Amino acid sequence: MDTSTVKETVDKVDAELSEMGIDGVKENLKEILNIKDYLANQLPAVVGFGLKVILAIFVFFIGRKVIRWIIKVVRKSLEKARVDAGVIQFACSAGKAVLYILLIFNIAVNLGVKESSVAALLASAGVTVGLALQGGLANLAGGILLLVFKPFVVGDYIVQNQQIGCEGTVAKIEICYTTLLTTDNKKIVIPNGTLSNSTIINATAKDSRKLEIKVGISYESSIRKAKKILTDILLADPDTQGEQSEMVVFVDELAESAVIIGLRVWVPTEVYWPTKWRLNERIKEEFDANGIVIPYNKMEVYVHQRGEE
Repeated sequence: MDTSTVKETVDKVDAELSEMGIDGVKENLKEILNIKDYLANQLPAVVGFGLKVILAIFVFFIGRKVIRWIIKVVRKSLEKARVDAGVIQFACSAGKAVLYILLIFNIAVNLGVKESSVAALLASAGVTVGLALQGGLANLAGGILLLVFKPFVVGDYIVQNQQIGCEGTVAKIEICYTTLLTTDNKKIVIPNGTLSNSTIINATAKDSRKLEIKVGISYESSIRKAKKILTDILLADPDTQGEQSEMVVFVDELAESAVIIGLRVWVPTEVYWPTKWRLNERIKEEFDANGIVIPYNKMEVYVHQRGEE
């Protein structure tokens, strides 16, 4: 049925209903027909937009796989070039963020959004996000500073705040955060802005460290004998470094209840703690075997009984 036939039918029905005292049907039927025509005219546009949305979703998933592949290739290339692990992690994080922004920008343009509108939206969003996330931008800048000046690299053991025990081995240096692993395998995530603005102790920056141990002996024990025992222990230990002149055994202090004797020696950084623990054990064993007394704090209590009056 064509449009003219429909209109004739509507006019005929409207005339019959008018004779029956019912008006307004013609206008209502015309509104319904107008809606039907409008939907019929808009249907191709709606279908086209739906197809664009489906295509955009498909492109997003394909683009995500492509981004992962690109990041993987970049990572392998940087690893072959023996680039620092922290630089690789930072570059991959930043590259991933940039590629996702470009992907979303292209999808928006293909959906019909104008480039100028997208650019203006990104600019305004950037200003808004920048004001809201000033700390995040500080972390980003801090990450760049850490990679440029390299106070530490992945694998170093650092101390960021001794008061709260913030220390561990550097596991990741990412775009905004650095991850540490403690000796008991706890993960500490520190903002790069905090790291770049704080004092950092890098315990593994050098190949060797100076080990110092102090122990107290009683005033009745022989200082000369104790110093000889410490010297022999240092010369016999496999991890002490340097010539005998690098090893120092000294009397550090004449304390109230003990003579404090100390030693200093260079040891490899990777065996610093095992060497310290082993030397402490050897010192105790040798002092006991040679009659050198290590005093400890003790309290003497005297009880006096008053005589009967």
